[in-house]
Amino acid sequence: MMQLQDILFSQGFGTRRVCMGLVQQGLVLVGDDLQPCTDPTAMFQEEGFIFQVQGERWQYHQLAYLLLHKPPGYECSQKPSTYPSVYTLLPAPLRQRGGGAAAGVQAVGRLDQDTTGLLLLSDDGKFIHRMTSPRHHVPKVYEAEVKHPLDARQIARLLEGVVLDDDPKPVRAHACEAASDHHLRLTLTEGKYHQVKRMVAAVGNRVESLHRSTIGGLSLGADLMPGQWRWLTADEVSALSKKTASPA
Repeated sequence: MMQLQDILFSQGFGTRRVCMGLVQQGLVLVGDDLQPCTDPTAMFQEEGFIFQVQGERWQYHQLAYLLLHKPPGYECSQKPSTYPSVYTLLPAPLRQRGGGAAAGVQAVGRLDQDTTGLLLLSDDGKFIHRMTSPRHHVPKVYEAEVKHPLDARQIARLLEGVVLDDDPKPVRAHACEAASDHHLRLTLTEGKYHQVKRMVAAVGNRVESLHRSTIGGLSLGADLMPGQWRWLTADEVSALSKKTASPA
C-alpha cells in the first residue's frame, strides 16, 4: 500500500509538493468510476493501480520498460547538440519519474540521429546494464540500404571479420545476408561507435540508410509508427532478461 501523493511522485507527476497539490485540488481521479480523491495520504495498492491526472490516464509501474520507434532526426541524448532529443517524444511523467538528478527513463544504448527503428528505454539500471554490456552478446538486427550492389565477397568479409580503425581486433557480424542487391541484413552482438556504417565501409560499400528492427528476439511491430512508443509486456521483459542472464 502506498499514499496517493507518493504514487504520483514515483510515476513522475512532479515534486512531492506538486503531487500533494494535484490531489488536494481534486485533479486526481481514482477507482473504476474515476472519482476525485482529495486526500494525499489515502492509501492504495499500487501494483496495477489506474488513475487519471488532469485528464491523463495512467497505470502504476514500479519500473518502466518501453519500446520506442525512433524516427530520423532525433538524438538519443538528454542534452542534444543539433537535433531534438528523442526523450521529447515521451510524455512528461516518463521523463521525470523517480525524481533526483537521474530522473526519468534512459535509452538502452543509442541510435545515430539518422538511424531509425527499435529503441528500448528504462529506469531499471540493472536491466540497462545487462542489455548493453558486451559480456552478454545481446543480438541486434539492422536493416541497411547500401549505395553499391552487394556481392558474396562483401558478405563473407563481414562474417569473417573486419578491422576498424580504433581496434586491431577484427569485428565480426553474428549473421549477415543480402536481402536484395542493396539491402543488407546484419546481426551484431556488440555496440561500437557507428559500427554498422564502419563495417560496411570496410568492405568497400556505404550505408545510405539504417534501421534497427530487432533486439534480443524482440521485434518492432508494424503497428507502431515512427515516434510512437509503448510499454513492454511482462513477458517481453522476462524474455529479454533471460537472454541476458549470463554471459555468452
